[in-house]
Amino acid sequence: MTELPAPVAEAFDATNVGDLDRFVGAFAEDGVIDDWGREFRGRDEIAGWSRRESIGVNQTFDVTDVRTAGDVVIVAADVGGDGFNGPSTFTFRLAPGGAAIERMTITG
Repeated sequence: MTELPAPVAEAFDATNVGDLDRFVGAFAEDGVIDDWGREFRGRDEIAGWSRRESIGVNQTFDVTDVRTAGDVVIVAADVGGDGFNGPSTFTFRLAPGGAAIERMTITG
Protein backbone atom coordinates (compact mmCIF):
# COMPACT_ATOMS: atom_id res chain seq x y z
CA MET A 1 0.00 0.00 0.00
CA THR A 2 1.28 3.46 -0.91
CA GLU A 3 1.87 5.91 1.94
CA LEU A 4 -0.61 8.77 2.29
CA PRO A 5 0.68 12.21 1.32
CA ALA A 6 0.99 14.48 4.38
CA PRO A 7 -2.17 16.61 3.88
CA VAL A 8 -4.31 13.54 3.20
CA ALA A 9 -2.94 11.77 6.28
CA GLU A 10 -3.60 14.96 8.28
CA ALA A 11 -7.25 15.09 7.13
CA PHE A 12 -7.88 11.47 8.10
CA ASP A 13 -5.96 11.71 11.39
CA ALA A 14 -7.73 14.96 12.34
CA THR A 15 -11.13 13.41 11.65
CA ASN A 16 -10.30 10.32 13.70
CA VAL A 17 -9.55 12.48 16.76
CA GLY A 18 -12.35 15.01 16.13
CA ASP A 19 -10.10 18.01 15.46
CA LEU A 20 -12.04 20.32 13.12
CA ASP A 21 -9.31 22.98 12.87
CA ARG A 22 -6.69 20.42 11.81
CA PHE A 23 -9.09 18.89 9.30
CA VAL A 24 -9.93 22.21 7.67
CA GLY A 25 -6.26 23.24 7.75
CA ALA A 26 -5.37 20.28 5.53
CA PHE A 27 -7.22 22.00 2.66
CA ALA A 28 -6.11 24.87 0.45
CA GLU A 29 -7.92 28.17 1.13
CA ASP A 30 -10.09 27.56 -1.96
CA GLY A 31 -10.24 23.77 -1.50
CA VAL A 32 -13.33 21.78 -2.42
CA ILE A 33 -15.14 18.78 -1.00
CA ASP A 34 -17.36 17.00 -3.51
CA ASP A 35 -19.62 14.73 -1.47
CA TRP A 36 -21.52 12.64 -4.03
CA GLY A 37 -21.98 15.70 -6.28
CA ARG A 38 -22.63 18.27 -3.55
CA GLU A 39 -19.76 20.76 -3.53
CA PHE A 40 -18.47 22.67 -0.53
CA ARG A 41 -15.94 25.31 -1.54
CA GLY A 42 -13.50 27.13 0.73
CA ARG A 43 -12.56 26.49 4.31
CA ASP A 44 -15.76 27.96 5.81
CA GLU A 45 -18.01 25.66 3.76
CA ILE A 46 -15.69 22.70 4.39
CA ALA A 47 -15.91 23.37 8.15
CA GLY A 48 -19.72 23.56 7.95
CA TRP A 49 -19.86 20.29 6.01
CA SER A 50 -17.65 18.59 8.59
CA ARG A 51 -19.70 19.87 11.53
CA ARG A 52 -22.86 18.42 9.96
CA GLU A 53 -21.61 15.27 8.25
CA SER A 54 -18.16 14.22 9.46
CA ILE A 55 -16.51 15.31 12.70
CA GLY A 56 -19.90 16.46 14.03
CA VAL A 57 -21.19 12.87 13.79
CA ASN A 58 -18.04 11.29 15.23
CA GLN A 59 -16.89 9.96 11.87
CA THR A 60 -13.80 7.77 11.75
CA PHE A 61 -11.75 6.35 8.90
CA ASP A 62 -9.86 3.08 8.63
CA VAL A 63 -7.79 3.29 5.45
CA THR A 64 -7.77 -0.03 3.59
CA ASP A 65 -6.03 0.90 0.31
CA VAL A 66 -4.11 3.78 -1.25
CA ARG A 67 -3.31 4.22 -4.94
CA THR A 68 -1.76 7.08 -6.84
CA ALA A 69 -2.21 8.10 -10.45
CA GLY A 70 -0.07 11.13 -11.25
CA ASP A 71 -1.16 13.92 -8.92
CA VAL A 72 -4.29 12.05 -7.83
CA VAL A 73 -4.49 9.93 -4.67
CA ILE A 74 -7.30 7.39 -4.39
CA VAL A 75 -8.05 6.11 -0.89
CA ALA A 76 -10.42 3.31 0.08
CA ALA A 77 -11.56 3.49 3.68
CA ASP A 78 -14.10 1.97 6.00
CA VAL A 79 -16.15 4.77 7.54
CA GLY A 80 -17.56 4.56 11.05
CA GLY A 81 -19.38 6.90 13.41
CA ASP A 82 -22.92 8.08 14.06
CA GLY A 83 -23.72 8.86 10.41
CA PHE A 84 -22.88 6.93 7.27
CA ASN A 85 -21.03 3.68 7.95
CA GLY A 86 -19.35 1.45 5.41
CA PRO A 87 -16.78 1.50 2.64
CA SER A 88 -16.13 4.69 0.67
CA THR A 89 -13.67 5.91 -1.90
CA PHE A 90 -11.97 9.28 -1.51
CA THR A 91 -10.17 10.81 -4.48
CA PHE A 92 -7.78 13.63 -3.64
CA ARG A 93 -6.10 16.18 -5.86
CA LEU A 94 -3.33 18.06 -4.11
CA ALA A 95 -2.53 21.74 -4.61
CA PRO A 96 0.65 22.52 -6.54
CA GLY A 97 3.62 21.60 -4.36
CA GLY A 98 1.52 19.02 -2.48
CA ALA A 99 1.21 21.00 0.76
CA ALA A 100 -2.62 21.03 0.88
CA ILE A 101 -5.68 19.30 -0.49
CA GLU A 102 -7.17 21.09 -3.47
CA ARG A 103 -10.12 18.73 -3.93
CA MET A 104 -11.57 15.72 -2.10
CA THR A 105 -14.23 13.74 -3.96
CA ILE A 106 -16.26 11.17 -2.03
CA THR A 107 -17.89 8.25 -3.87
CA GLY A 108 -18.96 4.70 -3.09
